[in-house]
Amino acid sequence: MTPSRPDAPGTGAERPISRKNLLRAAVAAGAAVPLLATGTVALARETGSQGRPLAPTPSCDDGDDPTPDQMEGPYFKPNSPLRTDLVTPGTPGTPLTVSGYVFGRNCVPLPGVLLDFWQADDAGAYDMAGYTFRGHQFTDATGAFTLRTIVPGLYPGRTRHIHVKAQAPGEPVLTTQLYFPGEPRNSTDALFDPALLMNVRAAGGGRQGTFDFVLDVEGDPTDPPTDPPTDPPSGSWAPGRPYAAGDRVVHGGAGYRCLQAHTSMTGWEPPHVPALWRRE
Repeated sequence: MTPSRPDAPGTGAERPISRKNLLRAAVAAGAAVPLLATGTVALARETGSQGRPLAPTPSCDDGDDPTPDQMEGPYFKPNSPLRTDLVTPGTPGTPLTVSGYVFGRNCVPLPGVLLDFWQADDAGAYDMAGYTFRGHQFTDATGAFTLRTIVPGLYPGRTRHIHVKAQAPGEPVLTTQLYFPGEPRNSTDALFDPALLMNVRAAGGGRQGTFDFVLDVEGDPTDPPTDPPTDPPSGSWAPGRPYAAGDRVVHGGAGYRCLQAHTSMTGWEPPHVPALWRRE
């Protein structure tokens, strides 16, 4: 459930009130563009109004290089598992659920967007040997996503943050980070951007966050959702099929190896998504 107001100072007061439940209702009703009763766009991150295009989510350091002033930084690793829950039994840390939607500039929710998340553990350490607190998922037919994880720990020079790569089918990759409101280090972190603050509230023994990504693409409200795959992968790439890491396909006369498990869809042809396929 999304809060209508922050529970306490420093938990999102500097960001607009969430409209996620109203957005869900608009999508369920079949609206091409989710709207409030006032005619404004229904967003968890309520930007844009009166039909104006939404500002794309800003990019940030992608973690491929060490964070400034750090001996080690949050490095991106390919081949993360396909999963929405990054927490295993017995993992220490404060439970955190992050949910929201992915939109195009024209306020249309985008299905099938690849979201790859990675973060530090409760002690502020990144797993470079395996895939602890790493995972990717795809937005559903309404453009929604949900991530279950923990509040990341701190390490020198950075505030709390979650890394994410977002890519709509056949479009460029957005690499960015999500931040927590009310963190003392927000004012000293050189990479911090207030436009990337989540709405966060306390929820039982954990926390709940919301954030809506806006990709620099135009959404198509007439695109039907992708049907669940029914056939196993074959030697030639085809949409609507499940592929596992290591699967090999042929597309356009060239061979490709799958880097991350996913269900293929039109627009995700191997040449267009280097995050999913590597040419051999």
